[in-house]
Amino acid sequence: MIQLGDPSTAVCEQGMAAVASTMDFLWICLILLAVVLPEGSLADLEKQRMGSGLEIYKKLFEVKRKDQMNALKNLIELNDINQQYKIIDIMLKGLFKVLEDSRAVLIAADVPPDGPFPQDEKLKDAYSHVVENTAFFGDVVLRFPKIVHHYFDRNSNWNNLIRWGIGFCNLTGVFEQGPHSQLLGLMAQELGISEKSPNYRNPFKADHSEFFPSADTFQKALREEEKRRRKEEKRKEIRKGPRISRSQSEL
Repeated sequence: MIQLGDPSTAVCEQGMAAVASTMDFLWICLILLAVVLPEGSLADLEKQRMGSGLEIYKKLFEVKRKDQMNALKNLIELNDINQQYKIIDIMLKGLFKVLEDSRAVLIAADVPPDGPFPQDEKLKDAYSHVVENTAFFGDVVLRFPKIVHHYFDRNSNWNNLIRWGIGFCNLTGVFEQGPHSQLLGLMAQELGISEKSPNYRNPFKADHSEFFPSADTFQKALREEEKRRRKEEKRKEIRKGPRISRSQSEL
């Protein structure tokens, strides 16, 4: 049975400390980083013998996608670029940590993305974390492209992770049909991982114009956030205190 793991707990604690004014909403967003399903879901589906392991997982995936869509709706309706910036910053760090850990588990066990759905509980969790976090990242980048690009474009490790994640997901068969069939392709084009087709259009870009009324507004928010982060780094350095040099310690 899929269970909530330690990575999501750490992300939730980090998020609540960083954005106290949006504590309840941040909890909802960050709990999705583990992208796990209600504990009874898998058992109920198994009892009903609803097809193969992969077919069962596809049904669970649809349930999780609804939860993710609700969290994104709340984030958009927040309608505060500074808070959105902070929440997405925390979310992406947690998301890619989960993705990195899950990739390591799957590679170590030599789990092929186009093979049978894994039966081992640890491998099931890793598989679902990769698929669901990759999908969720696609949702975020398509709805908040400017904010995501600000972080993603300067992080080569994240770039490598999501390239691997997209490749893995493309081979699973989970995204072959249904409402998510175009998600991986749109995400890859938006991120510059694959070449944009002449007809490429971010389907959510028009919906986002009200949240970014001008480039000046967005740049101002970025500057304010960078200033806040520099202040936090300085405070951390002050807490560490002065270090005793080697020459002083020898006296």
